[in-house]
Amino acid sequence: MLKPEHLRTLREVVRLGSFAAAANRLGYTSSAVSQQMAALERETGVRLFDRFAHSVLPTSAAEVLARQSETVLADIERMVATVQAVHRNSEPQIRLGLFPSFTDVLAGVMRDMEPEDRAGIRLSVAESSQLISRLGSGGDMDAAVVYQVGNTGLSWPSVLSRRWIAEDRYRLVLPRLWPDLSPYRAEQLVDLPWIMHHPASSDATLFEALFAHWRLHPRVVCHSDDFKITLSLIGAGLGAALIPDLALRGHGEDVVVVDVPWLNISRSIFTLVHPDRESARLQWLLDALTV
Repeated sequence: MLKPEHLRTLREVVRLGSFAAAANRLGYTSSAVSQQMAALERETGVRLFDRFAHSVLPTSAAEVLARQSETVLADIERMVATVQAVHRNSEPQIRLGLFPSFTDVLAGVMRDMEPEDRAGIRLSVAESSQLISRLGSGGDMDAAVVYQVGNTGLSWPSVLSRRWIAEDRYRLVLPRLWPDLSPYRAEQLVDLPWIMHHPASSDATLFEALFAHWRLHPRVVCHSDDFKITLSLIGAGLGAALIPDLALRGHGEDVVVVDVPWLNISRSIFTLVHPDRESARLQWLLDALTV
């Protein structure tokens, strides 16, 4: 019986013109490629190569078999993908929660999915603390993508398994309408109008500690917990803000994003999964979401 791996090797030998080049492309040794081609010749009963001291020349039979193998290998790959999709979709629905500025990452992953892979995924978009409350015993979610700023403002049951995804660094964002403020020293910015998170939120607590470290008291003109709204207000010239990279994806030209040395803060993004609800399909989705 013909083996798919032998057909793949034949295809590369014919395409590249040598055992050595095919071996390098496929991660084999030249000897392994030679042995595979010899086995393929025994299976077909046909001489596939004219062998010379330092090269090989595919016969017309090898070229025909290589062309036919393209169709066979494509059919095998489609068959395997179909079986894997059926296996994933035979598992229970995935009920996933995520915080608002992570939706762009999920949307990008889902755009690349086959329709059958998207089937059965149920989403909830909310702040991290709200999502965690729905992961416990009797909760309606299997897993959640959440974030934590520093080591405060968020806690979860110890039964949940935690998996790190990324560090999401904060940037200084200013209206393009404003004059150039480089080099953007902290003391330059304190008297400017600022857009901050509502007091007592995890982000606000972090920012207050940051400004206190620099002995600064920013002039707050607006409180907003929604980064998209904040970006719109910055673009309109209302004030400056600190915004993480994920929330800056696709930002408009009406804002200036600055990476300043004194602003060395980020939020940790991770998943929390209920151990009784883990599945191969859920694990596959969480792997795809790693940024």
